[in-house]
Amino acid sequence: MSAELNRKLALQTLERAFNQGDVSVFDEVMPARGVDHQEAPGTDMLSHLKEVVPMMRRAFPDLHFEVHHVLAEGDIVAFHSTMTGTHLGVYDIGPFRNLPPTGRRIKMRHMHFLRWQDGKNTDLWHLMDTASLMRQLTAPESAAPPVNS
Repeated sequence: MSAELNRKLALQTLERAFNQGDVSVFDEVMPARGVDHQEAPGTDMLSHLKEVVPMMRRAFPDLHFEVHHVLAEGDIVAFHSTMTGTHLGVYDIGPFRNLPPTGRRIKMRHMHFLRWQDGKNTDLWHLMDTASLMRQLTAPESAAPPVNS
């Protein structure tokens, strides 16, 4: 498959799953044995993402990813994006698990790298600015840091 087709599939997946909440897109673009390199070895990427995305959308009902830059070369697509949303539910990930909903608008930068083979996203690497998100969710109201850009 061409780099341009991989780019198109990556952006469509982000839009449908994260921005629209349609996790059925994962069944279309992920193999049974995809690897999310940020998760524990052996984690089923397909099942994991089908659980994480709805949880993220419950925590941030107005969740939205805006893509700023996309690079596609060969079988790799990389993109830089900003996640925004309003913290209205439990964000049950890592250090955020015990934080009650704050009602605050958040903005967090992300970097994603995806490997595509025959129209399937076989590997995922992702980095996010969790320190910034923690500051946004835990700072006293009067000292809440400015949302990064």
